[in-house]
Amino acid sequence: MRRLALIVMVLAVAPLARAADRAVEPPALAKARTLYNAGDYQGAIDAAAVARRVPPAADAAALVIARAHLERYRQRAEPGDLAAAREALGEVHNGSLNPRDQIDLLVGLGQSLYLGEIYGASAELFDTALARGATLDQRDRLLLLDWWATALDRETQTLVPERRAPIYERIAARMERELRDDPGSAPANYWLALAARGAGDVDRAWNAAIAGWIRSRLSPASADTLRADLDRLVTQVLVTERARTRPQREQADAMTSLRAEWDLIKDQWK
Repeated sequence: MRRLALIVMVLAVAPLARAADRAVEPPALAKARTLYNAGDYQGAIDAAAVARRVPPAADAAALVIARAHLERYRQRAEPGDLAAAREALGEVHNGSLNPRDQIDLLVGLGQSLYLGEIYGASAELFDTALARGATLDQRDRLLLLDWWATALDRETQTLVPERRAPIYERIAARMERELRDDPGSAPANYWLALAARGAGDVDRAWNAAIAGWIRSRLSPASADTLRADLDRLVTQVLVTERARTRPQREQADAMTSLRAEWDLIKDQWK
């Protein structure tokens, strides 16, 4: 259903951090970070391989190598990249990393599990990273939140239907808290509506979708993407499911009425 426009974006690796740290960060590691953030993953791997020869930077460099292999795996789906990422992640010593790199390690471990289709465990790692996410910028934190919710959503697909509702309730509770702090959050607005639907409350899902459409105006940079996601959720899923709560003889009229209601919302809140 969803195109996951947020999740396909890449979380940046830690940039050159504080001025006090720059003097001790080898140029090869700085170059590797820059290349990774520019999407040149092979270049990042090559530069980080050089940085690994410098003991103080070895663990941070291994982390860049791992994250670059993960991104290449997402692009090419070659098993060797995922295996190389796991190997590099296994060689990283957390205690030698700066606080932002420690979050990147958690993200990398979570991504390695997610890409290996171990969704529930990956969500736990993303949750730990979110709890330590004070050093992330807003963009990266939103991406990580989307990773967490998507991992849990994928986990529900491996479960029998009666075991899915508690997971969606967990997602909804998290997104409610997020919206109190950031009402325009695109992941929180989308996932609150989807999680309400997943928990079986299609009326709340409908209302959350309308509220999300309106709240999208609070974050113009993500408004178009959020509205596209909400429109698909409403038109492809919620209209039909909400109409089915009516007596069968009323369902066709209900679908027409619900589509008209949604179109009116979109027209009034352009």
